[in-house]
Amino acid sequence: MKHSAFYFIAAAGLLFSSCRNGPGTASAGRGPVADTKNIQGSMLNIMIDNEVQALDPQKAVDGTSFEIVANFMDGLKQMAADGSVTNAVCKNETVSSDGLVYTFELRDDAFWSNGDPVTAQDFVFAWQRAIDPATASEYAYMVSDIAHIKNAVAIQAGQMNPDQLGVRALSSKKLEVQLTVPVSYFDQLLYFCTFYPINEKFYKKCGDKFGSGPDTVLSNGAFIITDYKEGADSFTLAKNTAYYDAKNVQLGGLSYHVIKNSEDGLKQYQSGSLDLIELAGSQVAQVKNSSEFKVVGSGYLWYVTGNMEKPEFTNLNMRLAVTFALNREAITENIIQDGSLPIYTAVPSEFSYNASGKDFTTSLKEFPDICSYDPAKAVSYFRKAQQELGKSRFTFKLVADDNETQQAVAAEIKSQIERTLPGITIELSIMKKSDRLAAMRSGNFDLGLTRWGPDYADPMTYLGMWVTGNDNNYGRWSYPSYDAIIADCTDGDLCTKLDERWTAMKKAERLVMEQAVIMPLYQQANADLIKSSVKGIAFHSVAVNRIYKAASKN
Repeated sequence: MKHSAFYFIAAAGLLFSSCRNGPGTASAGRGPVADTKNIQGSMLNIMIDNEVQALDPQKAVDGTSFEIVANFMDGLKQMAADGSVTNAVCKNETVSSDGLVYTFELRDDAFWSNGDPVTAQDFVFAWQRAIDPATASEYAYMVSDIAHIKNAVAIQAGQMNPDQLGVRALSSKKLEVQLTVPVSYFDQLLYFCTFYPINEKFYKKCGDKFGSGPDTVLSNGAFIITDYKEGADSFTLAKNTAYYDAKNVQLGGLSYHVIKNSEDGLKQYQSGSLDLIELAGSQVAQVKNSSEFKVVGSGYLWYVTGNMEKPEFTNLNMRLAVTFALNREAITENIIQDGSLPIYTAVPSEFSYNASGKDFTTSLKEFPDICSYDPAKAVSYFRKAQQELGKSRFTFKLVADDNETQQAVAAEIKSQIERTLPGITIELSIMKKSDRLAAMRSGNFDLGLTRWGPDYADPMTYLGMWVTGNDNNYGRWSYPSYDAIIADCTDGDLCTKLDERWTAMKKAERLVMEQAVIMPLYQQANADLIKSSVKGIAFHSVAVNRIYKAASKN
């Protein structure tokens, strides 16, 4: 239901408990303290189809959590409306001639919502925390393997202490970062949640409760989270009056609603309770002629992965049998129906371009010889797998999310595999996203239906996943020659030879497809309804899909 103004103000009162300073209280931060009692501007009511997994920027791993965290936190950089990189907490930067040392000067008017200034030490603490093995951040590799910050690899391996990371505060407002190799996309990483700052004093005061609710997070961004509880199906954020750019934030706040049945979402949209919803494909025909209907590319690659710790999927022929049994067109045209495109590559299109403007993925059908819908090939590979494994019948558990669309996709995958490959039975295991991710991380699955969205605009955001030991390598694939290619492209001889690096990454992608490390399904598009009274939402396919800082609602 749509929250009344009274409810919103009452909920905002939850901000002010043990870890947080309330409005008007004394603060050692010497800056403005956020006031959530006198907010002007409309509330934007938003549908999401999954619960938030984390409010902790160094522990968030999913797109929904990234969106929420990016609403109430700023890093050194932001994405502009056109997708380019722009300054946020950073006022200016300098880069050494060899590309190895970055020096960032921070804004003087950047404050936390309790009045503390945002300092260079806040970034040092957060980045050290991200790489500290004790934090168990799934995105620690962004600091070590992607950003290549000095000493990060050794720290991650437990060979050095986190305080030896190549980042230091030269002063309260000057941050120095040392890299081991030049990273052409380094600035793009800085709008990603893992690189957001944390107020160390506040963090230590909250202890193990940090990030568990509104009283255990601080905001330095456009909004402040107000009434969130773990697993909540609705929660709100209020405009942050202490934000340095508050004058340009027109919304009074954001009201989120977890709705997994899109028919319920559509009804609430039509009744006026929601301003922005995502539709299931079956509903698109009802609204596609509406001026409020919009198809938005999200950059997500949906795919199936086999658990290669299980003997059945250690077998390459079994993996190939499954990938050739999947009819991607049937999934996108008959099940999803929202503008998503069938895909036969490991890297989606239209998010990463070389210096000449060439898309890394020029066609979603670049590998028809090793990834397509071909029942005859599927049967041939399956027969080989049966012989090699010494059995004729198999039962596999397919884990999938419990939202409406993914349940339907999983059911179609089951139907396709069982129809094309008699001898295989698929048992569906439908669960909350957090439980599905936990099952895949622990290896408690045979096949997993999952997705990945680009964290930064370089093909390595996908290709880096399948390196031996990467936390997001759910299938536990390991291939030394692949690891060597990726190493050459990240911190080896090719990291500054951009054309050769591009060619090597294409070779790496082909290996992923030849080895059926994943069975790609579709490149996601979101079919949205957005009220005509709402303007200025920035949609992106990289890192954070929706940004509301410049949004308005009349």
